[in-house]
Amino acid sequence: MTTRPAPPATPAPTPIPGPGAAPASGAGGGEPVKLWLCPNDGLPPEVAGLLATHWLDAQEQKTASRFLFERDRRQYLLAHTLVRRALALEAGLAEAELVIWRSARGRPFLRPAAAGGPRGGSQLDFNLSHAGGYSLLGIVRRHRIGVDVERLEDRDERAITTIVRTFAAPEREWVARAAAGPARDRRALRVWTLKEAYSKARGLGLGLPFDAFAFTLDDERGVRAFTPPADDTARPWRFVELEPVPDVLVAVAVPADEAQDPVLHLGYGFPWSRAALRSFPLPQPVGGHPSALPA
Repeated sequence: MTTRPAPPATPAPTPIPGPGAAPASGAGGGEPVKLWLCPNDGLPPEVAGLLATHWLDAQEQKTASRFLFERDRRQYLLAHTLVRRALALEAGLAEAELVIWRSARGRPFLRPAAAGGPRGGSQLDFNLSHAGGYSLLGIVRRHRIGVDVERLEDRDERAITTIVRTFAAPEREWVARAAAGPARDRRALRVWTLKEAYSKARGLGLGLPFDAFAFTLDDERGVRAFTPPADDTARPWRFVELEPVPDVLVAVAVPADEAQDPVLHLGYGFPWSRAALRSFPLPQPVGGHPSALPA
């Protein structure tokens, strides 16, 4: 019998809900957005390897075997066992029964189970990001989700400069107004994580030019406005910024829906269960036209 390690204490994340945040408990009666942030040491390597042997499919096993460096292999195994465990909790299926496909652009998605599965697994969408020793997984029902995680200390000055060059002009100007150093780097990565999350939610990744859309951010917290690309003018979005641990920035993008419960649940560590989830309100929608909210 395998003994599961006790989950670590959940840090106190710093929510950045933005101006006009929605109430913590929505009236829509829908499913909240789910996030799991797991550090690389949140699952011992031997446990991750054991779970991967039983849970991952042949293609995932093959991919894991190709890494030249053990640290990269461990990151992959942690991330993909995290995906299967969290999806199993949501779909009501065993981890090894989940079938994960990829779109033509490489975006993974869950193949619908027969009759949708015990808990509506056919309605689940998920997105994965990892950086700086952390894996971040977002899960939502009925719509798309995009997530991104970045660690401030992982980017040097040259990398920050390269990132900022991809932004729209107003965003570049906003970043430049901050003092050089950590304050400017933080602004740059706030914009970057939001752009990554939005493009991933669209299923376009880096195929969407980052200067084709723009965010207007509050200096301290939250998205004040969003100018979408030309092909996405009707649909408003909800964008969330969090700092679950110091200097680890998280961004989430989900299409707005009036039937959606405007709440985000955040878990820290490996999801052995649904326990210890923290709740945060989703901000009000930005971009598009409120009248375009789907029924």
